[in-house]
Amino acid sequence: MESLSQMRSSGAARPEIVQMPDWLRRPIGRASELSTVQKIIKQRQIHTICEEGRCPNRSECYANKTASFLLMGPTCTRSCAFCQVDKGHAPMPLDPEEPQKVAESVKLLGLKYVVLTSVARDDLPDQGAGWFVATMTAIRSVSPDTQIELLTPDFWGGHNSVENQRQRLAMVVDARPACFNHNMETVERLQDPVRRGAKYRRSLEVLRYVKELDASIPTKSGLMLGHGETEDELVQAMKDLRAVGCDRITLGQYMRPSLAHLPVQRYWTPDEFDHLGTIAHDLGFSQVRSGPLVRSSYHAGEE
Repeated sequence: MESLSQMRSSGAARPEIVQMPDWLRRPIGRASELSTVQKIIKQRQIHTICEEGRCPNRSECYANKTASFLLMGPTCTRSCAFCQVDKGHAPMPLDPEEPQKVAESVKLLGLKYVVLTSVARDDLPDQGAGWFVATMTAIRSVSPDTQIELLTPDFWGGHNSVENQRQRLAMVVDARPACFNHNMETVERLQDPVRRGAKYRRSLEVLRYVKELDASIPTKSGLMLGHGETEDELVQAMKDLRAVGCDRITLGQYMRPSLAHLPVQRYWTPDEFDHLGTIAHDLGFSQVRSGPLVRSSYHAGEE
């Protein structure tokens, strides 16, 4: 895929930029909620995906005593073309104090529901699975009533990838998260340009295997709209998720983080999101969040 600078130097036409509609513009929220969380995480040199991904809902989530922590540093070993998270250079060594720092932050903020996610760490022997478990253990030691949802990468890589992936997933499932989330991100046809390094069927297998390990743990996935997918493709992706027992789904609008990222092909309207949400309910998802500003962790702690 050519970058914008390459297009300009070669004389190629600039890609058309679709203007952002009014329904995606929202106030930043109360500065007090943002500054409290930002101060605590900066003091401890930890990260949240709320800040790294510039989530439009972060002040609302902070006010509702929920937050999503980004584990294992801010640099990803993969290079998905939609993602705001830093990439393209070597990740930093793990901070051995990070699990405890996250736990302290959870307690100080009085969080009732926490989402733990991470960058992909293909450089680590267990892809970071053990780090999720260590952080869950640390949180539970100081805040036992806090519910913990995981939003994980696919833990794929290394020799005997399938066997090793299953061992990593088993380690995480044994820690019994309140919900296990792994995002499909987009429809099958668009996986390669959007999710570099990930595979559609591989992600379905992650969700299927979690259910096989422990059917009582709710599983969840998310789809971004706006990359050029059709309604039929979205419905098929939802059917594929239900076929592997996925319980919950989020549907939200892709918003281009910068000119270095994939351009938005289309802005789906709020009515279209409502329509897709109805389809998701009809397909049997027990929890559906569907709207332009919905993100993976939006209202995650609510039934």
